[in-house]
Parts: sequence; C-alpha cells; structure tokens
Amino acid sequence: MGPLPDELAAHSYTQRVAGPEEITQLLLDHRRGDPLAVHRLMPLVYDELHHIARRHLARHRRGVLLDTTGLVHESFLKLIEHGTLPSDCRRHFFALASRAMRQVVVDTARAQQALKRGGDERPLTLDEARVEAPAVDVDLLALDQALERLARLNARLVRVVECRYFAGLTEVETAEALDVSVRTVQRDWLKARAWLKRELSAASASG
Repeated sequence: MGPLPDELAAHSYTQRVAGPEEITQLLLDHRRGDPLAVHRLMPLVYDELHHIARRHLARHRRGVLLDTTGLVHESFLKLIEHGTLPSDCRRHFFALASRAMRQVVVDTARAQQALKRGGDERPLTLDEARVEAPAVDVDLLALDQALERLARLNARLVRVVECRYFAGLTEVETAEALDVSVRTVQRDWLKARAWLKRELSAASASG
C-alpha cells in the first residue's frame, strides 16, 4: 500500500544503546514514583524517537514546517505531563510516543491552516531549525479526521495504524505493543488500510 494516509534541551544527552529490559525497568521505576527514571530514560530512547518523528514529518504533503528534535521533545513532555508513560514494555512506549507525535503534528497543521486563512503566511515551528517535510500524497488533516471516525468504529484498528504506519513497528512489535497476536495485527492492518483508502478516496472525490 502506498503512503497513507530545562532537562530536555536538545543534544544534551550521552546516547547509548539499551536493551528492552532496561527501558522497561525504567518505565516501571517511573510508574513507582522514581523522579530520576525519566531523565535516565530519555537518552536511551532518543534516537528511536527521532526516527519516528522523521516518519511523521515525512507523511504530510502540504509542507507543514516542523523540526524533528522539537517534535521529539514536545511529544515526550506530553506523555509525562499527561501521565501516559506506559509501565509494561518499550514497544508500548514507542506506540504511545508516536500517537503523541501525531497529535502535535495535527495540532500544528491546524494552527498553520488557521493562520493562512487569516492572511498570515508565517510557518509554525516548534523550537529550533526547521525542516520541511517531503511531499507525499497524504492530506494529514483528512487522514486524521478519517482516523477519528475509524476510532469510533474500532479503536484497535487505529492503534495498529499508529504502530505500523506512523511508528514503523513491525507486525511482531505491534502485537507486543498492543498485547494481541501477530495474526490479529495482520487482519487489523488489512482492514484499516482498506477502510482508510475508501474514506480518503471518497473525501478526495467530494472535495
């Protein structure tokens, strides 16, 4: 299928590779109230979050200007502030982080669209050097609206899209993150793609 739709300062981390068990343990420590767990966690997940952020920015064909580092920090802070850091596994963490990134990108796209309607063409950024997302055949806001409609029908299908399409998780990793079987992920992915394709085609024809 084609494209479907003061401690978090950048570059302050000594990044290293961590095993799944170490990340999971830090998530558990955070849930148990360890105030330092988040600060130990960020350097271990930073590179993967950066990779996911680049995937999100590459999905939008209308050139919303965002920077990957700012998107990583904004979404990470959203998870912390809303108390949504998971306590079970690293793949669940990356799935939730990807969802937070999608929310940030969509909110920014909506704000930029509102500015343009008001005659202000200034691009919105998060906090530092801007990079323009490469053009691909996806209308981010139309996709987001379609995903909201799909969530009312079957929320798990949306979670699978977030894991597979936005976060770039494999079928096995998605199954782990959502606590379902690989076969379920495969079926849900097929259903979600077919449903979204119909919805986006209909929206494009009517628009």
